[in-house]
Amino acid sequence: ALLPALLLLLLLPLAALAAAAVLLGLPSYDIPPGVNQPAKLRLVLTVLLGTAALGRILEKTGLCSQITFGRYVRQGRKLGLDPKLFIQDLQFNKVPVRVYQPKATSDGPRRGILFFHGGGWVFGSLDTYEKVCRYLSRESDSVVVSVQYRLAPEHKYPAAYEDCLSATQHFLQHLQHYAVDPARVTVCGDSAGGNLAAAVSQTLAGRSDLPRLRAQILIYPGLQALDFNLPSYQQNRGVPLLFRERAAFFALLYLNGDALHMQEVLEGSHIPPDMRLKYRKWVSPDNIPEEFKVRGVKPLRPTDFIAEVYETVKRFCEPNLCPLLAEDSVVHQLPESFILTCEYDVLRDDGLLYKKRLEDNGVPVTWYHLEDGFHGIISLYDYCGVSFPSGKRGLDSVVNFLKSL
Repeated sequence: ALLPALLLLLLLPLAALAAAAVLLGLPSYDIPPGVNQPAKLRLVLTVLLGTAALGRILEKTGLCSQITFGRYVRQGRKLGLDPKLFIQDLQFNKVPVRVYQPKATSDGPRRGILFFHGGGWVFGSLDTYEKVCRYLSRESDSVVVSVQYRLAPEHKYPAAYEDCLSATQHFLQHLQHYAVDPARVTVCGDSAGGNLAAAVSQTLAGRSDLPRLRAQILIYPGLQALDFNLPSYQQNRGVPLLFRERAAFFALLYLNGDALHMQEVLEGSHIPPDMRLKYRKWVSPDNIPEEFKVRGVKPLRPTDFIAEVYETVKRFCEPNLCPLLAEDSVVHQLPESFILTCEYDVLRDDGLLYKKRLEDNGVPVTWYHLEDGFHGIISLYDYCGVSFPSGKRGLDSVVNFLKSL
C-alpha cells in the first residue's frame, strides 16, 4: 500500500504542472463551432494535452519517455467478453493480430476485413481499436483481423507497411480456415492505417498468386508528404485532433525515427522543383473542388529547395510511403474503394486528391464526407462515455459499404 501512495504523491505535483500547461495551451487551438460536439471535443483535447504535458515532464525527470507514457494512457481499459463474437489473439507470419469472428451461424463464407489502426504510425494498438473492430465485425457480420504492426520511432519505415502486407498475405492464403469468402476480402484503415491499407492494396493489385482484394476502405487517410500547405492544411492547421505540425512530425518519425528538418518539410523545401512539377498533376490545390476552398486559402510563395534536406527525406517519394504518388498503371488496377473524409481535418485533401486519382483511372469510388467531422472522430464514436454522433454516422457508413459488397 505504501508504493501506490508514494507514486500518487509524486504524480500529484506533476499532474498540477500538466494541468497548468493545458490551461495555458488551450487558447492556441482552434475548435470551430461547425465541428460535431465542440464542447466534448474540447474535453477530449484537454485530456490529450494533459497527457502530453505530463509525458514531457516524466521524460525530463527520466522516469519514462513521452511516447511510452502516451501509449500507456491511450491503451484504454480492457473490454469484457463479447457475447456475439469469438475473439482470439494470434500471429500471422510473426505479426500479432486479433481475429474477431461472429458466433452466429452463417449461410456461407463471410466477408473478411484486414484492419490497420491509426495513430500516426507511433501510437495505437489492438486494445485501442477494440471497440471499433468489434463494432465492424458485429454490424457487418464479417471476420475482422486487426493487425498490430511495429511502431515508430523504434521501427522506421517500411516496418509498419511490411507487417501489414505480411499479415494480409497470410490471411489471404488461409481464408478457408476462417470460413472467409476469397472474393470478399477488404483492407481497411484510418489515418496512418488508411495509408497502410492504400499501400498494401497497391502492392497486391497486380498479384495473380493470391485472391484479389474486393475493396479498400480508407478513413481520413494520410497519403502524401510533399505538400503540407494544401487548402485543408491551411484551414485546419490548429483543429484537433491532428494539427498541421503534428502531421509532419509523425510522417518524419515514421520515415527517419526523428523529426529533424520538420520546419523545412512544412515549408516545402524538401522536394526538388522538377519533382514537384512532376507530381503537380496529382498533388495540387488545383485538383481540390472549389467548395472546399471557401473557408480561405492563401497562395504561398515557393520556398527555396534545400538539397541536404531532400537527401534525408527522399523516400517520401516512394508510393509504399505516399500512395498518392503511385503510377497510373498501378492505380487503375485497384479494387472498388470507399473513402471517408472530414471537413475539419488537415488530411481532408489527401482523401479528395486520391478520390480524383481513382476516378480518373476508372476505379469505382464511394465517398462519404462528414461535414462536421474532425480527424480521429471514428475512434471516438464512444470514447469513455463521451459519444460523438458524427463518428457513429461515419462508422455506420463503413458498415453499409461493407454490406453492399
